[in-house]
Amino acid sequence: MKTINLYVNKDVEKFNLEENSSSILLEDIAKKVSDKYNGYITLGIVNNKLRELTYEINDECDLRFLDTTDMDGRRVYTRTVSFIFIMACKELFGDKRVVVEHSLSKGLYCDVHIGRELTEKDIENIKEKMQQIIDSNYKIEKISTTKKEAIKIFEENKMYERAKLLEYKEYDDVKIYKCNGMIDHFYGYMLPSTGYIKIFNLKLYKNGVIVLGPSPQNKDIAIEFEPQPKLADVYQEAEEWSNLLGVDKVITLNKIIENKEYPEIIRTVEALHEKKLSQIADAIKEQEKRVVLIAAPSSSGKTSFAHRLSIHLRVNNLKPVSISLDDYFVNREDTPLDEFGNFDFESIYAIDLERFNSDLKKLLNGEEISLPKFNFKIGKREETGRKLKIEQNQPIILEGIHGLNPMLTSSIKDEDKFKIYISALTQINLDDHNRIPTTDLRLIRRMVRDYNFRGYSAEKTIMQWQSVRRGENKNIFPYQEEADVIFNSACVYELSVLKKYAKPLLEEITRDNEAYIEANRLLKLLQYFVELEDISDIPLTSIIREFIGGSKIVD
Repeated sequence: MKTINLYVNKDVEKFNLEENSSSILLEDIAKKVSDKYNGYITLGIVNNKLRELTYEINDECDLRFLDTTDMDGRRVYTRTVSFIFIMACKELFGDKRVVVEHSLSKGLYCDVHIGRELTEKDIENIKEKMQQIIDSNYKIEKISTTKKEAIKIFEENKMYERAKLLEYKEYDDVKIYKCNGMIDHFYGYMLPSTGYIKIFNLKLYKNGVIVLGPSPQNKDIAIEFEPQPKLADVYQEAEEWSNLLGVDKVITLNKIIENKEYPEIIRTVEALHEKKLSQIADAIKEQEKRVVLIAAPSSSGKTSFAHRLSIHLRVNNLKPVSISLDDYFVNREDTPLDEFGNFDFESIYAIDLERFNSDLKKLLNGEEISLPKFNFKIGKREETGRKLKIEQNQPIILEGIHGLNPMLTSSIKDEDKFKIYISALTQINLDDHNRIPTTDLRLIRRMVRDYNFRGYSAEKTIMQWQSVRRGENKNIFPYQEEADVIFNSACVYELSVLKKYAKPLLEEITRDNEAYIEANRLLKLLQYFVELEDISDIPLTSIIREFIGGSKIVD
């Protein structure tokens, strides 16, 4: 008798294939154990390989399920909801263009181009049609075929953009999904049928639609919509920049690289960044801000940004000074612990808030302070004897994950602060229905930087990423709408540059490695990009140089 070892948290359950049965579907096992999961089960991991719920197990194996509380599991649910949303719009509006743009307000922001502004009645109709599709429980059929055959299928269905994108795909295997007569290609896995979607909601926002899935805290209710007007405006700005550059999809970027037209794109991107930096510096000068606070999630280019902003401030006849928040860490033994009992260096209470606020207030009052220095080897803060006193035209630049948290600078009046949030918000997507998550761009950036400058393997970066993301969700993202300015550090061409650095690192990760699933997913994303090998046109002050090397402003 063949045994399946199912791992549920730290427990192991044994499932045996029946004597008269040679196989069992993952979805049949999932139904038996669904009450043990906080979210909806959407995927299986069989011997360290992601498998859809339609996968048949016919031999002994180790099995884990992923649900909607897990990042990979949530992607499958969201992708399936998106497919149903596209199907509903097609039934209601015919062949009007539907675009899955980007994440926003804890959901997916989508545009429906029907020649007029959407109304609340449109949203009601789409939602009703989606529910009908869900209640009908249409099968979502996966068609595994070759690249050549898939291109032919899409061309026959007049889906020329999909066909053209597949021409760039490096691997020959293609998965096409078909549901109730509609076909599409999705970068990732799907659920077996529309009836698997239990909870969803739609919200009209900024003339688009936010598609919301189940709450991670309670799978029986939809996640609560949270307006993010400032972030939405930056995404709108990114779209305007893409239109200016003439690059909105991977296909157009690939053509530009193939035609050797990329130098102009690179220079234009850098000019747009410089213009934005100049505007920020002008605002700081005009508003006479004394403290400049910079916060950003990992690998957003915070260090390069801070150096470049300092240059623009000096152009405005200001003399900025930087203070390192790291030097205000509490001693190691006083560092708070996280839920796993480890030192939580990302907690705001890992900083000596009382000492930091006292020193900051003294500086703004024209007093001299003695700067501490944190000794990371012994885990203690030391007095160095270094003195600092600033003048009226010397704004203080503070960068760190807690930059926008009001607790960090509680002793300083809000009118003295200028708050900046930075993130690498991707400006292009694979196609209308397949977006490129900002998180993926940052992870690839971090992987390349960690290897180039810290000697870390891609495996180590990937294995640390979940912890990094937890810290961001707790300490950074809740405060992003508090910013006076949001700066988008993404370069529209950069995944084509990063590919040649990241691909060999990812390919070193073997299937038996715990990081393999994520490495394989990222490789599948990068395969659509034509490599941009010539980096001579990228300035030595560019944000992307912080990751690939050659920066003249970042050590």
